[in-house]
Amino acid sequence: MSSKTIKNGTSDMNLMHEELARAQMAARLGEAHEMRRGHRVAVARRMSRKAERAARQARLALARAL
Repeated sequence: MSSKTIKNGTSDMNLMHEELARAQMAARLGEAHEMRRGHRVAVARRMSRKAERAARQARLALARAL
């Protein structure tokens, strides 16, 4: 094996490691994005329930006042 072959093999390994690191980082970013989206959906549902509860209480208060 010549030193050029060894050098090319090392370069290929480095490229494979870089590609793997890039793929893992992309996967982690995707996971973080999904978690943020899930969090926003949960917050929106919570706020919707809170608004519905407030509307119910307002209607009840109005009905009692009449």
